[in-house]
Amino acid sequence: DWLRLDVWLWHARLAKTRGGCARLIEAGGFRLNRQPVTKAHARVRPGDVLTFPWQDEVRVWRVMALGKRRGPAPEARALYEDVPDGPA
Repeated sequence: DWLRLDVWLWHARLAKTRGGCARLIEAGGFRLNRQPVTKAHARVRPGDVLTFPWQDEVRVWRVMALGKRRGPAPEARALYEDVPDGPA
């Protein structure tokens, strides 16, 4: 099972529209399992690690589930977990 990265980010409520998610990806800065990604159609699977800039920090998320729809915030939050920073 997999889902397009832009669709998954939309389900996770990173942007208000799927097109907005695609533009974020194409602007650069996203990494999927440490590999740079600039295509919205990149495949996301549970267990993948997504790294991306958000506001003034770098976010690292582990994909926990794919989701079937863009639901409310608590449902979206269940799609990923924040990966804590490693040892300094």
